[in-house]
Parts: sequence; structure tokens; C-alpha cells
Amino acid sequence: MKTREIILILLAAAFGAVAIVTWSEEIAANERAAKISKEAAEARLKSAADIKTLNEKIVKDAAAAKKAADDSSTKATALLAQTKADAEKIVKQAVEVLAKAKDDAAKAAVKAAELEKSKAAADNRVNELTAELARLRDGSELKEAIAKQKKAEADLEAASTALREANAATAKASARLAEVEEENRRLREQTKGTDNVSPNYRAL
Repeated sequence: MKTREIILILLAAAFGAVAIVTWSEEIAANERAAKISKEAAEARLKSAADIKTLNEKIVKDAAAAKKAADDSSTKATALLAQTKADAEKIVKQAVEVLAKAKDDAAKAAVKAAELEKSKAAADNRVNELTAELARLRDGSELKEAIAKQKKAEADLEAASTALREANAATAKASARLAEVEEENRRLREQTKGTDNVSPNYRAL
């Protein structure tokens, strides 16, 4: 066999081998492509299912969140109203307490003034009693009282003496008056039935 033929045979074998290898690689590539396409389709289906599940979950969570927000808003409104009512009640009570405190303070001020006045009067009375106690301790007032008592006893004795003298004089005058009346009676008895020529005569 000639060298040229041998070369041609070798070249043909080489090209055949290349063609076989290329064809094998193409088949493998097609299989890989089909596999990848299948996996992509499955992935798309799974992704769609996941997206649907996620959307449903989002919608459900959104509804739950809206309900929770509405409930929270309702509770917050009720709590705000209750808080406002409590605040108004507390303010009213505070105003009442303040008014009572002012009234009590005014009464306390009046009472304090009265107590201060009473204290001043008590202090004055204490001073008076202290001075009186001092006089009692030094005996000057007692001595003065004893002297007044002695003078009163002397005046009483003098008055008693004068009364006794006056009674004696009254008794003497009464006796003399009785004598005069008796003398007049006797004279009237004597003059009964007797004519008296004297121009100055007047029957008794």
C-alpha cells in the first residue's frame, strides 16, 4: 500500500473519530439540556407553588394583621376613653381636695388667730396670777387685808356703841313721850266741864 493511501486512511479515521466524538458530545449535551429544561420546569412549578403558598400566607397574615390592628385600635379607643374619664375624675377629685384644703387652711388660720388671742389672754392672766402670788408671798396684801379687817371691826364696834346709845336715847325719849302723853290725858280729864275765860284757851 502506498504511503499516500495510508495517510488518507489515517486522515479518514481521524475525521471519523472526531465525528464520533462530536456526535457523542452532542447527544450528551442534548441530554443535559433536556435534564436542565426538566429541572427548570420543575423548579418553575415548585416556585409557582411556593409563590402561591407565600401569597396565600401573605394575604392571611395581612388579614390577621388588619384584624389585630382593628382590635388594637378598638382597644386603644376604649382605653383612651377610659383614660380620659379617669383623668377627668382625678382632676375633679383634685379640684375638690384643693378646695377643701383651702377651706381647711382658712379655718386653720382663723383657729390659729383665736388660739393666739387665747394664748395672749392666758399669758396676761399668768402674769396677773404671778404678780398676785408675789404679793401673797411678801404678805403685803395680807397685812393690808388684816388692817382693813381691824378697821372694819373698830368701825363696827363704834357703830354698835352708837347704836346702843341711840337705843338708850330712844328709850328715854319714848319714856318721856309716854309721860307727856299721860300728862296731857290727865289735863284733858281735869279740863272737862270747866269754862275757861282765857281768850287763848283751846280744848285739847
